[in-house]
Amino acid sequence: MSFIATKTSLNRRAFLKGTGATVALPFLSAMTPAFAKTAAAPKRFVAMNAGLGFHAPNFIPTEAGANYKAPVYLKKLAAHRKDFTVFSGLSHPNSNGANGHTSELTWLTSAPRPGLAGFKNTISLDQLMARHIGAATRFPSMTIGARGSSLSWTANGVQIPVQMHPAKIFRQLFVDGTEQEVAEELKNLERGRSILDTVLDDAKLLSISLGARDREKLDEYFTSVRELEIRLQQNKEWAKRPKPKVDYKEPQDVADRNDILAKQRLMNDLTLLALQTDSTRVIAYSLGGMNAVPSNIPGVRTDWHMLSHHGRDEQKIEELTRIEAAEFAVFSEFLTKLKGVKEAGGHLLDHTAILFGSNLGNASSHSWRNLPILLAGGGYKHGHHAAHDPENNTPFANLFVPLAQRMGVEIDQFGSSTASTIQGLES
Repeated sequence: MSFIATKTSLNRRAFLKGTGATVALPFLSAMTPAFAKTAAAPKRFVAMNAGLGFHAPNFIPTEAGANYKAPVYLKKLAAHRKDFTVFSGLSHPNSNGANGHTSELTWLTSAPRPGLAGFKNTISLDQLMARHIGAATRFPSMTIGARGSSLSWTANGVQIPVQMHPAKIFRQLFVDGTEQEVAEELKNLERGRSILDTVLDDAKLLSISLGARDREKLDEYFTSVRELEIRLQQNKEWAKRPKPKVDYKEPQDVADRNDILAKQRLMNDLTLLALQTDSTRVIAYSLGGMNAVPSNIPGVRTDWHMLSHHGRDEQKIEELTRIEAAEFAVFSEFLTKLKGVKEAGGHLLDHTAILFGSNLGNASSHSWRNLPILLAGGGYKHGHHAAHDPENNTPFANLFVPLAQRMGVEIDQFGSSTASTIQGLES
């Protein structure tokens, strides 16, 4: 029987029930309005940041436009040249913080002077998206990392912990708890809500005796509590539903902590599975780096962090290039896998915008200007180098605004942005 033929559509969260079993359905064409020409796949967003930077001459083409000559790293992405746009001449204003590496804290926020006295971060792009669309999925967002710190920050400037253990991430995504574990989870969620109710009642009584500024702060607190209450209720509903089943063996954490490529491949696979099963639509992913020699990369004998501070030493740059070229090869594998998942008349990459780059334009000098940035997928027209002024950089956050709008967030400004569009982003 055809669901389309009967002028009906399946609920996006439809389940099969029978003989005591309940199984969640995958994303089906019938889960769109009747007579729709094509199933509307959800839009997704993935941000991937390399905290030790990328050697810019190997990343950024010297020519602008579509006919650029691919540098070393982009040659690794040759099969996907029409699937991404390279941006240069972008940066966050006032990112001169405690040291160069603190700019990683604000890569997705654009807040000024990271790590200095009085610094308070703002909401990250991924969390802004999650606040808008997160209720549609079991996990409003995921914050993961092969290594490195979290890229995600709440509206109150609180850093969201990064998850770095693939085995644990897999279990959270795809392994159902026992009946007892689910019951305990529901009990804890209900307990959390009752605590919030008590706190909110006390806060309302307190507000009577406060001045105008304090009442304003308390109103902000009330808003946060209400959002949390809504999320707790959503969590209760998700806790009752079975998790999706995937044809993927439960992974083990990579035994060699210096095998960064194996870790990245595993995290890439989990990212793909999370998106494919619609477990989440927003992921912030820290590629990281390390103060050690990466394993299983031929010709590399020197500490990675030390190599990033190469001081134009040719031998150090040669070793650094081996590491970073290997990262791009792994990224190419990831794009290939995304394109291999067919949906809604296209593939998963068509519906997933991937922001890939670094918070450091020149890691050797800790420079946060002229960031190496690449945007892949997402349904945009790609295949070119959007070259912005290397002296008078365009705010990186100008790219954030249309990315958020593409996810349905109705904004015309974000952080340090000065415009709601950016040259080189073509729909």
